[in-house]
This record gives sequence, C-alpha cells and structure tokens, in this order.
Amino acid sequence: MATPAFEEIVEDFEFLEDWEDRYRHVIEQGKAMEPLDDALKVPATKVHGCASQVWLHPVIEDGVFRFDGDSDALIVRGLIAVLRSLYNGLPVAEVEKVDAAAELARLELNEHLSAQRSNGVRAMIDRIRDVARENA
Repeated sequence: MATPAFEEIVEDFEFLEDWEDRYRHVIEQGKAMEPLDDALKVPATKVHGCASQVWLHPVIEDGVFRFDGDSDALIVRGLIAVLRSLYNGLPVAEVEKVDAAAELARLELNEHLSAQRSNGVRAMIDRIRDVARENA
C-alpha cells in the first residue's frame, strides 16, 4: 500500500549495494527537503522520544494528509523525508492502515539504525497516526 514516492525510494535502495550508500541516500533525501519554517518549530510540533530535535507539522486539506518536518540531525531529516514519501498524499483515513514497520523493513532501515534512532522513527510514526486518527 505504499505511495509511488515511497516505491521510488525502494527502487533506489535496490540499486545501492551497501548500507553506507543507502545511508548517504537517506541523508540526500533530507537535504532535498525544504526546511520547516522556524515559526513552526514550537512545542506543539515537537516529537518527543527522539534523540535529536524533531518537528512535524501535519496539514490536512480536502481529506488528504501531508506533513512537513525538520530535525537538527541530517540522518533524521532524511528519515523524515522517507516518512513523507510513505504518507504524504494519502487520504487521511488511509494513514492508519499503512504498515509502516513492514514498509520500512523493505529498506532494511531497522537493521542499521541505533536503538535510539529506531525509537525516534516509531515516535514520528505514532505522531503521524495520532494526527490522522484525530482528523479522520
């Protein structure tokens, strides 16, 4: 049930042989994202449970979910970009149906992220799902 944008990342990962190349690719995804406006980096958008500073700003328009985000860590910005590719553009009612763990497993991310980073990814997914649930 992945979006075309996420499928593109999966395809990119299939061509990258080792984790170092994949890690760099995730970082590049984050660098390509527009930075979140500083005015949106407030306690209400901050995600707790992440080792670094993380902000997610969800927007629901006409029943379609999307979010922007930012972090002070390059790899986390990249992980936000990956999650954006997984969720952005979905009908808000479909967000909770995404099996994020299974989709991210296709990228073999959990095998290479520290426990703290993995916890942070779960915290971001929980925040995304909570917002979608509240607005479905």
